[in-house]
Amino acid sequence: MLDFLKRKISPLFIIFCFLIVFGVGFWIGESSVVCKFCQPEEVDFSLFWEAWSVLEENYIDIEKIDKQKMIYGAISGAIESLDDPHTVFFNPEDARKFLEDVSGRFEGVGMEVGVRNGQLKVIAPLEGTPAQKAGLRPGDVITSIDGVSAFDITIEEAITLIRGPQGTEVTLTIFRNEWDSSKDIKIKRALIEIPALKWEMIGNDIAYIQLYHFSEIADEEFSQAVYEIFKTSADRIILDLRNNPGGYLEVSQTIAGWFLEKGQIVAIEDFGGGEERAYKARGNSRLLDYPIVILINQGSASASEILASALRDNRGIKIIGKTSFGKGSVQELQSLSDNSNLKITVASWLTPKGEHITGKGLEPDIEVDLTDEDYNNNRDPQLNKAIETIREIR
Repeated sequence: MLDFLKRKISPLFIIFCFLIVFGVGFWIGESSVVCKFCQPEEVDFSLFWEAWSVLEENYIDIEKIDKQKMIYGAISGAIESLDDPHTVFFNPEDARKFLEDVSGRFEGVGMEVGVRNGQLKVIAPLEGTPAQKAGLRPGDVITSIDGVSAFDITIEEAITLIRGPQGTEVTLTIFRNEWDSSKDIKIKRALIEIPALKWEMIGNDIAYIQLYHFSEIADEEFSQAVYEIFKTSADRIILDLRNNPGGYLEVSQTIAGWFLEKGQIVAIEDFGGGEERAYKARGNSRLLDYPIVILINQGSASASEILASALRDNRGIKIIGKTSFGKGSVQELQSLSDNSNLKITVASWLTPKGEHITGKGLEPDIEVDLTDEDYNNNRDPQLNKAIETIREIR
């Protein structure tokens, strides 16, 4: 039957039918498809393309024009206009580096940096890394990187300059409040593999937990550490969040669940316009009855501040040390079509009692300095005060 039709229907008739079907299909599709990435009606991109065209036609060295880099540069420029150092565009290579960072394994010097008032600052050198061994401290101002000025630099630009293959060197010009002038510090890059935490016994009764970051493995390592602590005679805990630059909010929520009653508020996300979301403890509360004190400093940021404020607001736990960094915003990572990423500030976060900490940080209940002299002589008055304080708790 089909062979019969093929032989009997003329080619012109087939073409005519195809055009009708195609036309109807196109009309239906055009009327129903919404372009997800179309130009917003209120934005006129003609000036952008005019500038692009003028550049292509007049730039002296046409071979230096890399159109893909120009697109990435345009995106970065648009984001910089938001004046939000935590909303960042990562090209595919930088996106790969960022994902390495949060996994806890990368090549570089091993520190978290941030921008405040146009200054590039060390948030925290990570445990056991070249940055820590070189003596970098939270709050240090990086004025230049290999001779390139760091004033008004973006975080992604700074990371690109500081990071590099293991074995190579980078020179950071550092200014510290205690110094009269800046100093050049040369650091050899290495393969950085950061454990999430370390714990040890102090005496027979105190479990001392140093939590270095809230990476994707931190909740699992914390769980393992707690079950090891259960096998000891420890009946109280010092939780050290100094120099912990943060990480995943959900990981801090999970760890908070060990210390809080199920359902207690860990943090509140404020999306603006009255829209809020509460993150609640959802763990097993196995450490609820343990006396605890917390250590923080200028390098405690983001998820560290969330955990510290959650335990203080819900349980009245004492915080010892110095005022924390004050990063009170939440970022979300969005992957783009070419494997580049946008890290976008989607909300502010508030403590369980509704306090904003952006730019001011958490103030400790007991303030204790750790000076350069203490640091250089391997003294830790902050930890000593934590030991004294927790032994007074009955």
